[in-house]
Amino acid sequence: MTSTAMVQAARYALVTGASSGIGRELASILAREGYALVLVARRTEPMGALARQLAQAHGTPTVVVGADLGTREGVDAVVQEVEARRLPVEVLVNNAGYGLAGRFDELPADAQQGMVDVNVTALTALTRAFLPGMRARGRGRVLNVASTAGFQPGPLMAVYYATKAYVVSFSEALHEELRGTGVTVTALCPGFTATDFATRASAHARPRLFSGPLGVSDARAVAELGVRGMKHGRRLVVPGLANRLGARMAPFAPRGLLLRLTRHLNAQEE
Repeated sequence: MTSTAMVQAARYALVTGASSGIGRELASILAREGYALVLVARRTEPMGALARQLAQAHGTPTVVVGADLGTREGVDAVVQEVEARRLPVEVLVNNAGYGLAGRFDELPADAQQGMVDVNVTALTALTRAFLPGMRARGRGRVLNVASTAGFQPGPLMAVYYATKAYVVSFSEALHEELRGTGVTVTALCPGFTATDFATRASAHARPRLFSGPLGVSDARAVAELGVRGMKHGRRLVVPGLANRLGARMAPFAPRGLLLRLTRHLNAQEE
């Protein structure tokens, strides 16, 4: 079989933020499930190492794309690479994202705008780029990595929580729009998870939440549940009983109490 024919025959999953954490685990699981991969992140070295590991373990064809999704040029580069290679993306995993802890008026303005650019703008643009192809083929899956932060406002992490609320709302709306098309959209909403996320988010302040008072999830376990829920076309996946209870209760809790509790958890640990 020629290399061109192999590309056309493969089922491709595109995973952003694939250099570490939940994204790396999602890519590994999708390779195990038989998907070829397009791995996207700013750092290419960890993705190259993962590609070699997955090729040895599963024979996984992998394309590595180094791109800064905080820029329009980075998003366009990903889309252009996929189109140039004529890769049929059947699974899109929008995992790239980051958070910052601290007061909104004290955190760097450019870094907070960057959160919106990566967590919201890039996710929206990539979904818009690849969804029409899925619709045309009558099959496809989109997995958007949100957070339990998306279920309530987050004082002292205001922009991050707001971006994840967007991801939850956007994903649920598309899930309904696509009903009956063979394409589904799932929002994966983990609680605090052991990844590099905390290191970047704590650059200006380290929240009490990061010490695990509500528990700490394992990245591999979160990814396994996310892929399972995505395969079953679920609208929301919230790993962990405590997280599920919190997500269900948040809309009914007194708003003032919820805000004060969230602020306490996001405050600088002493």
